[in-house]
Amino acid sequence: MSTPAPGRRGFVRVRAGSQRKENNTSTFKIGNGDEPVLIAKQQGERMIEAGVKAAVFPGQGSQRQGMGKDFYDEIPVCRQTFEEASDALGLDVAAICFEEDARLHLTEYTQPCLVATDTAMLRGLAEKYGWKADCFGGHSLGEFSALVAAGVMPFADAVRIVRTRGRLMQEAVPVGAGAMAAIIAEGIDAEAIRTALADLPVDVANINSANQVVVSGEAAALPEAGNRCKELFSGARPCRVVPLNVSAPFHSRFMKKIEEPFREALKQVSGAWNVQNAPCVTSNYRGGFHPADADGIANNLVCQLSSSVLWRDNMQALAFRAGAIYEIGPGRPLRDFFKTVGVTCESVTGLAAAEKIFAGGS
Repeated sequence: MSTPAPGRRGFVRVRAGSQRKENNTSTFKIGNGDEPVLIAKQQGERMIEAGVKAAVFPGQGSQRQGMGKDFYDEIPVCRQTFEEASDALGLDVAAICFEEDARLHLTEYTQPCLVATDTAMLRGLAEKYGWKADCFGGHSLGEFSALVAAGVMPFADAVRIVRTRGRLMQEAVPVGAGAMAAIIAEGIDAEAIRTALADLPVDVANINSANQVVVSGEAAALPEAGNRCKELFSGARPCRVVPLNVSAPFHSRFMKKIEEPFREALKQVSGAWNVQNAPCVTSNYRGGFHPADADGIANNLVCQLSSSVLWRDNMQALAFRAGAIYEIGPGRPLRDFFKTVGVTCESVTGLAAAEKIFAGGS
């Protein structure tokens, strides 16, 4: 996997976010990681290595009936991937994804079906077009697809683990007791939202972009949380509150109770991880990249359950490293998120889009 370093040849300049100068080199502090990410020597610029490509994967909510079927029908390795997932789970994953099956929208099944679809699509792009990425990121559940894509986590283990994850997440809170909502406002301030909601049983679940933060918590408290956010961003920056169609308050304090059982599940498989590839995969919990350490990776995945998804930091970390970013999966929410931080991301949601993007040798 390619891990470019500042000062090497072949870098191009693009617009950067806020920075600070230190010893004649700018640094950008990302998320919960301990080390700042080195960037360009001129303030206001960042350096990326030409030719380095990133693949990113959307999370739960991007599922749809029929997802991945065009890849399955045309590319042998994609069929093999769905079969491998079915063997690992004892389920007909292709049938759940392609037919009218209500299980696709039940968290326990949604999660492995999405990881299977993402992985099949990525493998299909490699087989049909010879396309491969150098670094990886995923939003919430998509982080597991990213770890599989980087070769860190074996695919069969991943689909079993995320099924367990989905079951635990659903069992953490009774159906209807929790809820989530997207807060949408230009130049949104996540820390201001945390402060405004500090006395409510509601947490900042996702920092998705420059214009969107998701809050999560007790369903009865969400209307008050929404009203406070509207007051906070009133005036020149109108605020919209959009309830999300989810079955539990994900990435909130209410997921704390499932951290230890999930940690135990990860311990059963972490011995098979190829940790040397982990530093090319972003961590939602850290904001930057995973360490080359199985315990560190597992801890990041456990903490992700009840902590904010630092997706905006993930986008910035990937943009500092990659010259081209591609969203792989059945939906394309991440493309618009990247757009809010001034970064272009192309979305591959099916073979038609893949042909348009990759047939010319991109």
